Amino acid sequence: MSPGPTVVQTQVVNYVLPIVASFVTSFRLYCRARRGLLWIDDAWAACAMLFNITLMICSALYLRGYVFHPRWAKVALYYTLSQCFYGVVWCSRLSILFTVVRLAYWGTQRRILICVAILFGVIWGILFAQVWWTCELNPSWKQLPRPQCPLGRDVAIAQIVTDVLGDIVLILAPFLIIYRATLTTAQRVRVICLFSTSAITTAVSLTHAYFVFTVGELKEAVSAMFEASISLIVANLSVVVTFFLRMLADDETISRPIDSGSTTIEFGIVVEDP
Repeated sequence: MSPGPTVVQTQVVNYVLPIVASFVTSFRLYCRARRGLLWIDDAWAACAMLFNITLMICSALYLRGYVFHPRWAKVALYYTLSQCFYGVVWCSRLSILFTVVRLAYWGTQRRILICVAILFGVIWGILFAQVWWTCELNPSWKQLPRPQCPLGRDVAIAQIVTDVLGDIVLILAPFLIIYRATLTTAQRVRVICLFSTSAITTAVSLTHAYFVFTVGELKEAVSAMFEASISLIVANLSVVVTFFLRMLADDETISRPIDSGSTTIEFGIVVEDP
């Protein structure tokens, strides 16, 4: 087995990825605020960014100065890291989901998507609790110089199942909109590609789950940092990419007929024509 990353290498990853993810998120929020289009999906993206910044700060303290912290502080840092990781990942998923919600028809489509959002919240709560009951059942890890709970098989399986199912939902959800929309082939491909980027998060999350299941230690920490920041970046792609496409062409809208007039859907707002 190859040696794991050093503390210095882990620190570099810890700073670079969250800073990039925060920059992309800030740009997304600027784009939406500039056009007066801020909505719930942007709030979830902002929450994910705050969790990611907290994760970065706590990781820096955990990695660099752990020798000087009292034991209770080291344990508290570990728990904060674990929960901030889930915060970034699931806030990012909720941001993507609510981006789809804001584009959906009022009625059955939105009710289905809101129910999925509630389910995502329940899953997040279960994963949040699982860390506590897994780690507290065997508290001997708290005596280590750098406390890190051996999360083990159950947590790894839970992460794999919820990550894969969650990302499949995010990839399939836009089809609720597309199948009723009047789109060119190019527009359909563009929409599908933008939302299919959730598959990137799946690949990264499977790598993280593997390290949770096997070696743990700094490899697990680095893979968690990758998953958190990549999840946040992916959550912003539909908005950021559309911003640049809008600069290059004038055909970045999706039109669909409704009973009382016509409607134009953009990534970020639904505009009803009188």
